[in-house]
Amino acid sequence: MSKIKIAITGIGNCASSLLQGFYYYGDKKAEDAIGLMHWSIGGYKPSDIEVVAAFDIDGRKVGKDVAEAIFAEPNCTAVFCPNIPQTGVTVQMGKILDGFSEHMRDYDPKHTFILADDPEPTQEKVVQILRESGAEILLNYLPVGSEQATHFYAECALEAGIALINNIPVFIASNPTWAKRFEEKNIPLIGDDIKAQMGATITHRALTDLFRKRGVKLERTYQLNTGGNTDFLNMLNRHRLVSKKESKTEAIQAVTNQRLDPENIHVGPSDYVAWQKDNKLCFIRMEGKLFGDVPMNLELRLSVEDSPNSAGVAVDAIRFVKLALERGQGGVLYAPSAYLCKHPPRQYTDDEAYRMTEAFIDNKLVESPEPRRHRQEEDKSPAASRR
Repeated sequence: MSKIKIAITGIGNCASSLLQGFYYYGDKKAEDAIGLMHWSIGGYKPSDIEVVAAFDIDGRKVGKDVAEAIFAEPNCTAVFCPNIPQTGVTVQMGKILDGFSEHMRDYDPKHTFILADDPEPTQEKVVQILRESGAEILLNYLPVGSEQATHFYAECALEAGIALINNIPVFIASNPTWAKRFEEKNIPLIGDDIKAQMGATITHRALTDLFRKRGVKLERTYQLNTGGNTDFLNMLNRHRLVSKKESKTEAIQAVTNQRLDPENIHVGPSDYVAWQKDNKLCFIRMEGKLFGDVPMNLELRLSVEDSPNSAGVAVDAIRFVKLALERGQGGVLYAPSAYLCKHPPRQYTDDEAYRMTEAFIDNKLVESPEPRRHRQEEDKSPAASRR
């Protein structure tokens, strides 16, 4: 089969894990392939994906072959496939805009970004690179809070006529205006803010859904996270966290029986611990009441390598988009977005999203369940106001 050709903006830890995965699974068989949700999707395996264009703003990556750039500082994720052959794809200078936070200048270069001196490209230049590369899909891996930069690359994808997978919490797929533009051009779109394969959000959601299904009233919960990669360092600028906190919080609120008051739910990044590198520690506490109004609580500690956790989901997102391209399907891919992302335009439980996504793979038209809504939301609907 032909390769799935992708472009990436942001050659950080997540891109490193993803690219390593393409080669790591290249000599594997289905029965030996650990860590994949799907070995084959539409006949495409992870090794059928290749990077044909890449953008970054760090001087240690710009101008290098992608195979070298993914291992350059400040990347610090696990190296599980070190022998990546030269790809022939050079990392191009990207557009900075708000993709760099000034506080990042205050840290040791091995932990932070060092801006390249190369001139920034125009939108026309980026579009030209995308078109000439033959890229079919653009993956957005910019730092959290890069709203202007994300909009810039979304515009480039639209103009170049290629699909977009928005892995960060800047709202594109869940923004009706952006979603409509991709629909009008019949360009596939998945977003927003990728869920990890077995990370804090999916685990917290599963437990919240379990409370609901078992009749336990969830009264209070928090999720605290620490890490030592550039993502956590970037998020020390709390002004960049507005959409991130909304994305993570809504992912949990969407599966509660009733929405929790804001003071009773705290979900979000907490602190940067340099020695943790790409390891992410998550601490979850849930307080509730069960039979007879008797109180209970649950505490959980989760330790995961952050970027491979993300790559295990992105590798499926790419192949879902390829299926849509082959079928001539554009606009938001609602089922994959709900299954793979924290802040999709339509929230479903993970079980519902899983079933819908399996039907999407099989190209079966199924009647989607109603998106998750709470009683409080229903009471605010126009119909409720007329009653």
